[in-house]
Amino acid sequence: MEPVITVGLDGSAESLAAARWAAEEAERRRFTLRLLHAWPLLAPEPPRGPAEIDQNYWAKRIVHNARAELQARHPGLSVVGNLVAEDAQDALLQAASESEMVVLGSRGLTPVESYFLGDVSMPVLTRSERPVVLVRAERRAGGPPPARGTAGAVVVALKLHGPCDDLLGFAFTCAAARGVPLRAVHGRSVPLYAYTPWGVDHDVTDEITREAQQRLGNTLQPWRERFPGVEVVDAVRLDSAAKAVVGESESAGLLVVGRRRHRPPLAPRLGAVAEASVHHARCPVAVVPHD
Repeated sequence: MEPVITVGLDGSAESLAAARWAAEEAERRRFTLRLLHAWPLLAPEPPRGPAEIDQNYWAKRIVHNARAELQARHPGLSVVGNLVAEDAQDALLQAASESEMVVLGSRGLTPVESYFLGDVSMPVLTRSERPVVLVRAERRAGGPPPARGTAGAVVVALKLHGPCDDLLGFAFTCAAARGVPLRAVHGRSVPLYAYTPWGVDHDVTDEITREAQQRLGNTLQPWRERFPGVEVVDAVRLDSAAKAVVGESESAGLLVVGRRRHRPPLAPRLGAVAEASVHHARCPVAVVPHD
């Protein structure tokens, strides 16, 4: 089956921004782009007749307009449209199982709000077996699209405990496709024992930084060898992991964070770093499930 990137469309500025981002990514990787609009109340396809009696007219228009714009921008890109008479969450999760990634619109600093018939972005994020990318609406409404090649580095957040091959594989592949550097960031809070009455014991923080830097380097080494064309920069920040990662993403073209597939029953649906990134990062955020 030909590789596919699926983007969810609901007619909003956020979903159109997601479609533009997904088209750029599909063109870089030579994938097919699928535009998905899901609505449980879609009517069965009527026989040929005037548009004014077609109950699916507006749903078709959402997909048609997006497809026309994207194919005008990317003439060589394979774009297909899908109208699905299902709950949006179910349709997107099914699409995710058939895609390299799913791309959704996001309102960023506010909680992830209504999408299609309800708030489905978060359930898709937390249940998808494939990466989900959230894209915020372009700020310059009505303005020209951003120039190609202006995207910044790919930033990936690393915890340095547990497997992270899925996360690094996605991040390195994105950086290689864009021809941009990869910046690997590890944030670690200063422990209480490092604080003294006169401030922070720098001998302790220096030792913590050296140890983390060594582990970060060891983790990245196999991937540097696998992707020799990708410039890799690693950074250890003595700050909370969430704050360090969001801060590093200020000038990034894409932020990549992980999500554990299996979490304790009463644990939050997303970890602190992914949660902060989804709501506060100013660039597109890719949430990659991993073991």
